[in-house]
Amino acid sequence: MEFFRIHRTIPFMRHALVLNVISLVTFLAAVFFILTRGFHLSIEFTGGTVMEVSYAQTAQLESVRGVVSKLGYTDFQVQNFGTSHDVMIRLPLQEGQTSATQSETVMSALKAADAGVELRRVEFVGPQVGQELLHNGLMALLVVVLGIVIYLGFRFEWKFAVAGVIANLHDVVIILGFFAFFQWEFSLSVLAGVLAVLGYSVNESVVIMDRIRENFRKYRKADVHEVINSAITQTISRTIITHGSTQMMVLAMLFFGGPTLHYFAMALTIGIWFGIYSSVFVAAALAMWMGVKREDLVKPVKKEGEEGEVA
Repeated sequence: MEFFRIHRTIPFMRHALVLNVISLVTFLAAVFFILTRGFHLSIEFTGGTVMEVSYAQTAQLESVRGVVSKLGYTDFQVQNFGTSHDVMIRLPLQEGQTSATQSETVMSALKAADAGVELRRVEFVGPQVGQELLHNGLMALLVVVLGIVIYLGFRFEWKFAVAGVIANLHDVVIILGFFAFFQWEFSLSVLAGVLAVLGYSVNESVVIMDRIRENFRKYRKADVHEVINSAITQTISRTIITHGSTQMMVLAMLFFGGPTLHYFAMALTIGIWFGIYSSVFVAAALAMWMGVKREDLVKPVKKEGEEGEVA
């Protein structure tokens, strides 16, 4: 399906060097922020107590923070959850205290400040569980990357496999860089979003690679630059339709999905846009610079009595 067709090939590869330098700078900046600032890990990874309380009137977050701070907590979070009346409190683990003890102490202090406060939910996550979740999440990320390498290697050619994996890791690192720089909460749902971006981004790369292979068969005398430029130009309509539709759904989650889906949708939004960018300017350009040629993708077919001729 095409809403429009571009009849003139756009010279994307003419600007590949400049755009990849920008990508490299952005990538290195993301790595720098990840190493220096780290992640604001959710309680799912670090362990602790999560409390949900409700007020009869609009909750005064600064007042709640003041009450919790007087109890000796320094690394805690207080934020609205759902409505302005509902508050989520995240408390770090403390030696010698159970989740029940923490919640009782905090609720006593909150009731002393406002008798109308009600406890809705208390949840405890142990540090061992958090470490296991982090380990399993990283292993899942590694397995996905290895799967992409194997798939692209069999489906196309090793140069495209390497280029595709670098482009996908480029997307993942930049997403993580955003979360490190802005100290957005990194939770299990965000990790799921990162894994989804890996699969989503490789799909765009495969579409472009497949069109490059078709164009190598179709335009036998065209050079590599012309083949790649034409392939990207021919897939623009599909890219706009696919990613535009996906982005509308993700924006709906971002603006109307509430706090639970907010950062998940944020990770997907960043991944979608950088996934388009990396598939066009990173994966295709890297394959071009690694010397991909017609013979790599279109294998010679030997006929009886004739020398090998490219199909």
